[in-house]
Amino acid sequence: MLHIDAAKMHFKEINNCIRSAEEREIKITNCLGQRYICGGLSGREVLIEGTPGNALGSYLNGTSITVHGNAQDATGDTMNDGVITIHGSSGDATGYAMRGGEIYVSGSVGYRAGIHMKAYKEKLPVLVIGGTAGCFLGEYQAGGIIIVLGLGHENEAPVGDFCATGMHGGKIFVRGESLPEDISPQVLANRAEKKDLEEISPYIRRFCESFGADMDGIMSSGFLVLTPDTKNPYKQMYSHN
Repeated sequence: MLHIDAAKMHFKEINNCIRSAEEREIKITNCLGQRYICGGLSGREVLIEGTPGNALGSYLNGTSITVHGNAQDATGDTMNDGVITIHGSSGDATGYAMRGGEIYVSGSVGYRAGIHMKAYKEKLPVLVIGGTAGCFLGEYQAGGIIIVLGLGHENEAPVGDFCATGMHGGKIFVRGESLPEDISPQVLANRAEKKDLEEISPYIRRFCESFGADMDGIMSSGFLVLTPDTKNPYKQMYSHN
């Protein structure tokens, strides 16, 4: 394993070290807000201790990133493949324009998480949030799956206002029965059925294995699933189904 002490290092230097390394496994310590770490990277396993800056794993193409700490804005921006696991919370626009891969956040995320997520053929982006999500979750979502567990927030809506605004593809799963009152009339909210739970159970299992959560307790709580109304005239223009 290659060890990179990121203290006082510029993000370009960090990324150059990663790309030139012969080792597949890389550990970065003392990360202090450097942006664009692992941008476009494939074929590596990266462990980060500290707080990576904006656009961690942007355009990621098959690398596994694990963060022991929080992450800032735009984690997984336009990522294509790979897995990002955050043992903490993540900022605004987490999973922005994801088109593949998986992001797991043990804590909460900020505003506009999952905005412009899209799916095509075998590519299915997945964002799993252990805590809550801020306003505009899944704004203009065109594909993929967003799961909000609301752990530790069982007596409140785990998603903020304007959830699924402009949604025209994909699904949003919210554990429990609480949703904001301003859900768009273009979005359908229904109780998740057995087939829906079977669809998301592999991702929740991965979340529980990563963070030590109770799989049975989570699955027994029930979920609401948000989907775009099939009468939405823009669906065919923006999503592949």
